[in-house]
Amino acid sequence: MRERLDVTEGGLLACCASRRWAAEVAAGRPYADLAELRAASAAALAGLDWADVEEALAAHPRIGERIKDAGREAAWSRSEQSGMDAAAVELRTALVEGNRAYEERFGHVFLICATGLSAAEMLSALRERLGHGAEAERAAVRTELAKIVDLRLAKLAAAPGTEGER
Repeated sequence: MRERLDVTEGGLLACCASRRWAAEVAAGRPYADLAELRAASAAALAGLDWADVEEALAAHPRIGERIKDAGREAAWSRSEQSGMDAAAVELRTALVEGNRAYEERFGHVFLICATGLSAAEMLSALRERLGHGAEAERAAVRTELAKIVDLRLAKLAAAPGTEGER
């Protein structure tokens, strides 16, 4: 019989830095499997108000910035942004400028599920989303956050025995 997922609030915070989300998901533990955990996560994410989303966004680095921290979330972020590793200087510069323009327009970091994307694809998405209105961009941010959280929940579930996550 497969062990149930007994994720901790601390482990969940590495997946999404919204304390409200982490508390809600942790309150439903243990989970029968990853699908049940993801369903609880999706429900909690859907219920977040914008301040909770902003709390989650505050933990994400700008695209192209490398977190030096040794923690799990930092390692996951570096891996997720690996499409930046071979980016040319011009492309990196364009992303820095795009990040700045995005933050001035929307007041928060540009969030994209970078896993599997090249630096050029990330830049293209950033430029496209700069044309969004505030509500459309909030919806895009929520979609990208959900993708990132789903990927990180799978990583968390696959790492038994670390910091009591299982």
